[in-house]
Amino acid sequence: MTLLSVRDLTVKFAMRDQNLTALNKISFDLAKGERLGIVGESGAGKSITGFSLMKLLSHPGFIDSGQILLEGEDLIELSDARMRAIRGNRMAMIFQDPMVTLNPVLTIGQQMVETLRAHRKLSESDAKQISIVKLREVYIPSPEERLDQYPHELSGGMRQRIVIAIALLLDPQLIIADEPTTALDVTIQADIMDLLLELCQSNKVGLILITHDLGVVSQMTERLLVMYAGKIIEAGRTREIINDPQHPYTQGLINALPQQTEPGRPLKQIPGNMPSLSAIPTGCPFNPRCEYALDHCRTTPPEIVRYGNVEVACHEVSRLNAERSEEQGA
Repeated sequence: MTLLSVRDLTVKFAMRDQNLTALNKISFDLAKGERLGIVGESGAGKSITGFSLMKLLSHPGFIDSGQILLEGEDLIELSDARMRAIRGNRMAMIFQDPMVTLNPVLTIGQQMVETLRAHRKLSESDAKQISIVKLREVYIPSPEERLDQYPHELSGGMRQRIVIAIALLLDPQLIIADEPTTALDVTIQADIMDLLLELCQSNKVGLILITHDLGVVSQMTERLLVMYAGKIIEAGRTREIINDPQHPYTQGLINALPQQTEPGRPLKQIPGNMPSLSAIPTGCPFNPRCEYALDHCRTTPPEIVRYGNVEVACHEVSRLNAERSEEQGA
């Protein structure tokens, strides 16, 4: 059953002389309990997607058109008061830096109890007990003591576990995790991702994982969206895309992984950079960086179409696959 359905979502930023398009008619679905990854370089539109789903866009950003349907209810049409009731309660977001998420002048207990009592009719004592249970679920040692501590007294890994506990406080149906391990040491990252996966599976919570790390996505998610310049350019089962990417951009991302290069050889990279919102190329936005681009790639935007087991936005996907098959046959 579908939990979240996004249809033709377009987000723009109001500049002095024009509106710049940050998300260009993106559409996708998320089933209950499903784990979806969103990948792409910085500037692709990943985080904007997460903020848009939560209706947390800051001025000058705004949702221009489209639908965000949470179990059939269009979030775009909701009042601020109604949306506040949904945030935390039915959908929650985990941000990159826990020190930005947590209030430095309130104890962990105050923040957790305040969150619970804002959405539930609970006594302070009952709210504290629920907070302790949630801290135990994320393997926080001595949770009773942690309630009286301030964020700065805890390690980065501990803070991120607490952020996850707060996200799960009200048993939401959906968690949006925006680069949840960026601010952590490499040794802690795997533990946090394993914890998040375990909690989502045990609580049957839907997850949207926003990241640039294809290794994390391959371990954490069931389906994958690849974004470029505010558009979804490839979508499908994670394993299908990782094992057999169709779009030249997706191929470039996977080929750029260190394990794809022989020891002692230079790392492969995609030439050029993600275009700015004010200079998105005509036609396929990836065409200036694509070695396979032809004239129509530079003039006509490709529609996302079904190809094999994935959906892909590329004019030349059939030709490139045919050439690849010939090379393998030879």
